[in-house]
Amino acid sequence: MKSKIVHSDAPVLLVGGGEVDNAVLARAVQAAEVVVAADSGAEAVLAQGRMPDAVYGDMDSLAPEVQARLDPGVLRPIAEQDSTDFDKCLRHISAPLVFGYGFLGKRLDHQLAAMTVLTGRADVRCILIGAEDVVLLCPPDLSMELAPGTRLSLFPMAPVTGRSEGLRWPIDGLNFAPSGPVGTSNEVTGPVRLSMDGPAMLLILPAECLNALLSGLAAAPGGWPARA
Repeated sequence: MKSKIVHSDAPVLLVGGGEVDNAVLARAVQAAEVVVAADSGAEAVLAQGRMPDAVYGDMDSLAPEVQARLDPGVLRPIAEQDSTDFDKCLRHISAPLVFGYGFLGKRLDHQLAAMTVLTGRADVRCILIGAEDVVLLCPPDLSMELAPGTRLSLFPMAPVTGRSEGLRWPIDGLNFAPSGPVGTSNEVTGPVRLSMDGPAMLLILPAECLNALLSGLAAAPGGWPARA
């Protein structure tokens, strides 16, 4: 089937059609064992001299001449319009971790849609990587070694509670909600531990914290269960 799932035991690089730093993307493409593109993200991957392993989406923004450059079987169109291309990709990737480039920056509505997908696909561990920030759905329990003074933001996508250690403003006892208390622009004071009571809190860190985040995720005791 054209929509067959990409299975990988290694992290998957997922490239969207949004803003990317070509130098950063070049390093990511070179390091990745598996590269998947969301619609027009295929053009950015091809520009790095790499053939994507799969391209998912409705193909409304991938030019026919670019489609013609793809190897047979790479293009996997999904015609339905009820989900974003990012969502189409995540539900067709089976991997321990997905790195998403090209989903932050440029259009704000696209960024908001991507963050909504992170929450709706809680069973897929995915980190969105932009020029300034990295964003992911916070796992049930996460510990990280971050430098004091580091900016750490938490943004609820639905009502959620949690607990924290190592933050200037602890989150214990707060009832977070999109239209209520949010946890943006907190500050690290020491080793951080976050515990969440549901899959609804986005964790936002400076991009330079990616390695510390990955170390914390490697030691984290699993993610959220798949949703029905």
